[in-house]
Amino acid sequence: MKTRRLPGTDIDLSVVGFGCWALGKQYWGDDVDDDTSARAIHAALDEGINWFDTAPLYGEGHADEVLVHALGAKKHDVIIATKVGVRLGGEGEHASSDLRPDHVVADTEASLRRLGIDTIDLLQVHWPCEYGAALEDTLAALEKLRSSGHVRHFGLCNYDAEDVLIASESEGMASLQTPFSLLRREFEGTLRHSVTKPRPLGVLAYEPLCRGLLTGKFKSEPSFPDSDMRSWDERFQGPRFLHAQGLVRDLARVAERLNVSCAAVAVGWVIAQPSITAAITGAKTPDQIRENAQAARVAANPKAVRIIDQIAAIHGGW
Repeated sequence: MKTRRLPGTDIDLSVVGFGCWALGKQYWGDDVDDDTSARAIHAALDEGINWFDTAPLYGEGHADEVLVHALGAKKHDVIIATKVGVRLGGEGEHASSDLRPDHVVADTEASLRRLGIDTIDLLQVHWPCEYGAALEDTLAALEKLRSSGHVRHFGLCNYDAEDVLIASESEGMASLQTPFSLLRREFEGTLRHSVTKPRPLGVLAYEPLCRGLLTGKFKSEPSFPDSDMRSWDERFQGPRFLHAQGLVRDLARVAERLNVSCAAVAVGWVIAQPSITAAITGAKTPDQIRENAQAARVAANPKAVRIIDQIAAIHGGW
C-alpha cells in the first residue's frame, strides 16, 4: 500500500481509504452486520489502509461506534476523518446542513465524545449550509477549533470551485472531498484547477466505484430492497446501467490480465489521476476491502492506467 502526503500537513494517507457509510446500516440494505463490518475494518488495517472516513450522519453515529469498537487502541494509530454540520431531520425528513458557528462547535464536540478521541485529524464540512451561514463564518469557527486543539486540519465536501478558492485562504484548510470516477467526471473541470492554486489542496475522491456499479458484480439490472438507496438510484436502471455495463466489461478484461478485481481497476484509475491524493472506498465485507486495496497496484502501473484511459475515452462518462 502506497501513501501520499496531504498537502500542507504532516499526514500521510494510504492511497486507498475506508469509507464508513455502510457501517451505519441505514440506506445500504439488510445485509450489513456489525461483526462483519468489524472484520472488514481489521482487513483494511492488514492491507495497510491507514485512514477511515466517517460522519455523524452515517447511521446517526452508529458507524462511529462500530469503527472505534473495532479499532480499539489502534484508533490512536490511524487517521480518522469525519464531518461536521449535519442536523438530523425528523421522521421521514432529510437531514440538513447547519454550518452556523454554534452548531459547528457542538457537532464537533459530539463527534469527539463519540469517537473517544481528543483531536480530529481531518474535520470536513459535509455539504454547503442550508441555514444562511456565510462560508467565511464557518471557516472562522473551524479555525477556532483548530486553535483550541480539537481539530488538526479541516476540509470541504461537495463544494464548487468558487467556494474552494475562498476556503483555501484559511490556514487550516487542507482538502476537498468530491465524487470522481470513470463515469462521474465533473472534477476534471474548474474544480481541479481550484485545488492547485493559489496553493495545493488534497483531493479525496469518493464514490470511485459508483456505489458498487463498477465492481463487476452486477451482470444484469439488479433488484435491491427498499432499505438500500440503490433501489431508487437511476444509475442502476435503464440506459445508465447499460452504459456502465459496457465499460465494466472492458475493465474486467484489464482486471483479468492484471490478476486483480474489477473494482481495483476502477479505483486504481482514480488514484492515478492528477491532483488526487486518495480514493475513499466503501466496503461491507473483508473480501470487498481486500479487492479495493489492490487498486494501489493498478495505480502504480503506468501501462495499465494508459489502457484504462483509452477504455474511458471510448465509453465516456455521464
